[in-house]
Amino acid sequence: MRIGMTLNYAGGFKETVTELADYEKAGLDIVFVAEAYSFDAVSQMGYIAARTERLQIASGILPIYSRTPTLLAMTAAGLDYVSDGRFTLGLGASGPQVIEGFHGVPYTAPLGRTREVIEICRQVWRRERVQYEGKHYTLPLPQGQGTGLGKPLKLINHPVRSRIPIVVAAIGPKNVEQTAELAEGWEPIFYMPEKAADVWGASLAAGKARRDPELGELDVIAQAGLAIGDDVRGLLEFGRPMAALYIGGMGAKGKNFYNDLARRYGYEKEAERIQELYLDGKKEEAAALVPTELLESMALIGSEGFVRDRVAALKESGVTTLNVSPLGTTHEERVRLIETIREIAG
Repeated sequence: MRIGMTLNYAGGFKETVTELADYEKAGLDIVFVAEAYSFDAVSQMGYIAARTERLQIASGILPIYSRTPTLLAMTAAGLDYVSDGRFTLGLGASGPQVIEGFHGVPYTAPLGRTREVIEICRQVWRRERVQYEGKHYTLPLPQGQGTGLGKPLKLINHPVRSRIPIVVAAIGPKNVEQTAELAEGWEPIFYMPEKAADVWGASLAAGKARRDPELGELDVIAQAGLAIGDDVRGLLEFGRPMAALYIGGMGAKGKNFYNDLARRYGYEKEAERIQELYLDGKKEEAAALVPTELLESMALIGSEGFVRDRVAALKESGVTTLNVSPLGTTHEERVRLIETIREIAG
């Protein structure tokens, strides 16, 4: 099982990247860099590539709407080059609030666009002359659009790898099925190992039935807060506001993927009430209703024995990369947490 970590640079990006060397020595395998509507992730991943030697680097995630498919491919190839083949392209649809509100792009057909983006990226990395006729992307532009001067082009540089790993963030049934078919890795959010087979098993099986064997086994990436000790249970509370934000505030009624997931986990009444309160501006009341059972099952927070049992449950459910957020109060404590979880995960 690989050990990953989402980069948290609340205390300063350059300082955090300097600390990555210690995590690397402690056994961290991969670092994920988010991109929402703050600084772009690409410039930061290039900086990380220059400051690390072994660590894998992944976007977690780049939205499919904010860059053209070929720019995503060029960016991935460039990051793979400066990192000597250590880059993973994490893709996702984000959500309509960010895509339409911040980027001014219609949030349409996330499933179909994701498939076409992946297919175009792989054409670019193989250095084929890019010609693509899809429902959402046509390259070059067809006659009657633009100047008519577009021509099929191939990437000038020779990529380090002709197939850069692609990870897709997905939680909906159809998205997960497509991810299992097309991508090297799958990154769900709010992963509960005991419920994973019930919620996603059929979708994963259907996608894997159409999967190209050359892609290898699907890398399943689960996220979890990490704290180990006899007096750390109170740290579960740090996950409560974020869970409420996603379940209650990430979208409108009927258009919230995370609320739908909570319902599929069996928390229908709680999800409905959390959303009502959150959209009404009552964020603290909404957070208070997030079930403790849900927080506990998605985290690695407790005694070492408890964490070992949870890691075993994650492995049994099919998780192959554990993406943790170490919750130590000092850098030294967080490094020790990475060392411990590395030993536990084997």
